[in-house]
This record gives sequence, C-alpha cells and structure tokens, in this order.
Amino acid sequence: MSVFGYIRVSTIEQDTSKNRHAILDFVNNRKLGNVEFIEEHITGKLHFKDRKLGKLLKKMQSGDILIVPELSRIARSVSQIFEVIDYTSKNGIILYSLKENFSNNDKTITSTITSTVFALVAQIERDLISIRTKEALNAKKLSGAKLGRPRGKGKSKLDIHKDKILQLIRLKVPKTIIAEQFNTSVPNLYNYLKHIEQGS
Repeated sequence: MSVFGYIRVSTIEQDTSKNRHAILDFVNNRKLGNVEFIEEHITGKLHFKDRKLGKLLKKMQSGDILIVPELSRIARSVSQIFEVIDYTSKNGIILYSLKENFSNNDKTITSTITSTVFALVAQIERDLISIRTKEALNAKKLSGAKLGRPRGKGKSKLDIHKDKILQLIRLKVPKTIIAEQFNTSVPNLYNYLKHIEQGS
C-alpha cells in the first residue's frame, strides 16, 4: 500500500506547508505509514489528466491511498472532481479529502450524500453547458447567420486534438466530459467522430 498526498496551488508564491502539516497529521493519526507528497503550482483550469495528478492516478494501484486537503484542489470543474472520485472508486484507490471529511471508502450516510450531490451537480453543470450552447446557436440562427460546417471538406477546430480525442474514446471517457475538455458541444463532438469514421 502506497500513500500519496496531493497538493495543488495556483502560483509558486503560495505556501503549501499548512496543507502538508494537515495531511501529515491525518496520516499519523491513522497510522498509515509514510506519505509521498506530489505538489504542483498550476491553475486548476487545466484538466487533471494533463497535470501531475493524472500521472499519479495512472500509476496508483488498488489499495493505494490518495489524500487531498480539499476537493477543490483536484480541479475547478465539478464534473472533473466527480470524475476523479469515480475513477478512484472503480480502481480501488482510497480517496480522502480532509476539509470535507470525505472518503470514497466510507459507507456512512454523509459520504453517500456527498457523492450523490457531486454526481447531481456534475450532471447539472453538463446540462447548463448544453443549454448555453443551444441558446447561442439559436441566437445565431435568428440573426441570420449560417450554422454548421461548410459543404465539402473543411477543417474543424477539433482536428488538432484528434489523437487525444480518439485516445479518450478508447478509454471510454464519457463524451460529455470530452466535449467539455475541448470547449465544444456534445452534438458537435458526435458529428466530428462521425466525420472521422467516414474518412471525409
């Protein structure tokens, strides 16, 4: 069993000692043994898979423990936070968040409610993105702007992310999350994938 403490701050000026002490106290009180700290000074806007956190999760095994000071340190997006909670649960990784007193290994009513609320908020967040996209498209349509890609062969803004998108599809990452990561709508993502399959 390996124990990791993950700390993210947005700028190099921010002090991480408080978070380190909190994690060390937690580890010592629970007699979890040695803890390896992973720190990064980077904005939470960057997807967790493209940060040290993503690399850490990939190398962690079932039974390993991940401790974070608070869930907001994982990411700024609720859907990404829930994605990490879901990933750790499915892969047998025990996740602790100190501020919320949360653990994905805890079967208490509090932990269950927390997970349920995060799942609900993540879905609401995705729905709001979809609504805003539809409203924007409708506004363009009413103004007389032509919608959709031009006829024939044309480039998509997703072309530069093609390899990464296909990799996420192979990993069975939900398309709502992929669309959010690349700032596009779910219908547009489906159209792009269909476009690739047709080889046009």
